[in-house]
Amino acid sequence: MSKKPIIILGAGIVGASTAAELALRGEPVLLIDRQEPGLGASFGNMASIAVNGFEAVSRPAVWKKIPGWLADPVAPVAVNPVYALKMLPWFLRFLAAGRPDRIKEIEEAGANLALRSLADLKTLLGRIGAMDMLSDTACLQLFGTEAEFAAGRANLALMDHFGLKYEVLSGPRLREVEPLLNPALPKAVLLPDNHFVTSPHGLVLRLVEAMRAQGGAFLKGEVARLERDARGVTAVILADGKRIEADRVLIAMGVHSRDLAKAAGEPIPLETERGYHTQIMAPGVDLKWSLIWPERAFMITPTAGGVRVGGSVEMAGLERAPNWRRARFLVEHARYALPGLKVEEATEWMGHRPALPDTIPVLSASSTTRGLYYSTGHGHFGLTYCATTALAMADLMTGQAPPIDLTPYRINRY
Repeated sequence: MSKKPIIILGAGIVGASTAAELALRGEPVLLIDRQEPGLGASFGNMASIAVNGFEAVSRPAVWKKIPGWLADPVAPVAVNPVYALKMLPWFLRFLAAGRPDRIKEIEEAGANLALRSLADLKTLLGRIGAMDMLSDTACLQLFGTEAEFAAGRANLALMDHFGLKYEVLSGPRLREVEPLLNPALPKAVLLPDNHFVTSPHGLVLRLVEAMRAQGGAFLKGEVARLERDARGVTAVILADGKRIEADRVLIAMGVHSRDLAKAAGEPIPLETERGYHTQIMAPGVDLKWSLIWPERAFMITPTAGGVRVGGSVEMAGLERAPNWRRARFLVEHARYALPGLKVEEATEWMGHRPALPDTIPVLSASSTTRGLYYSTGHGHFGLTYCATTALAMADLMTGQAPPIDLTPYRINRY
């Protein structure tokens, strides 16, 4: 086996988890990112381990909402009119993912990752001595009306199909579980396996620390291109001209993975879903649970030393300035759900989730280049899937059988 380090491009939660997993196995690892670890999408995620989050997004119930969303600048999903033309091919693929047979395949592929995600994360955290970063409490899924709850029964049916536990709460039982909630909310669903982490950025740093403790290294640098020949990948070339020899490279750069993939002759239809959060350090409430309100597409999580309010989907590309109105509208939703919430000592953030039209990631060896691998396109579930995809990719890159069949996640499925 080669003694050259396995190079991981991208130091977000996906890349850092895989780097730590490989280093813990005794593999030489070099993790590279253009900025310090965990400062991309992983910095601002909602800290959620969404074990039930594998329902296909492209489906008729969602299609019916799209016209209303397009007309509302603060809708749960917004598309910039100018950018919409550029992403038309992506949107057509998104619609194609809503075929009944494809929906079943997508949900099974998501479930393969999600159903083992919590157990795999606990194992990884235990190995690096970071179990303190996982919450003891779980998640409440909120419903604003009985009609919303009725519409959400499809997700409960999916959970029943895959054997996931949940409890429907209403009336006094709901107030007992979380008295901070607005009494006008008629129902919630307790999701006992949907935990959260105490700091998404902190977790990335702990993973990088664990990698370094096993002899791995981190290098700050911008990747310009990959060098390849008939044998496969041979080197990573940085923007400053530095050449790093390699025979195994994993691309885990989120939406930025698409440029290197295209250069390797296998373009990925990756888009950016811009997400927003407001981190409130003096919330005035002692929230124990994470809260998710699917109809309004936002979460509230006690994380990073305060309470984080975030979510939404905005399709507007990488370059357009943030629309902070979207973050502030999410806070209005949060204050309705939690009337006692104060918004003091607050900061706003916007980041870029890597989104594929069928909403399942690429976990794959290259179809064109020996020694090149991909772990990207996790969308809203980078943190949820991180430990499971780390196991799978570490196995794949070291010649072992991954714990799940990776066929649904192949790069050339498009």
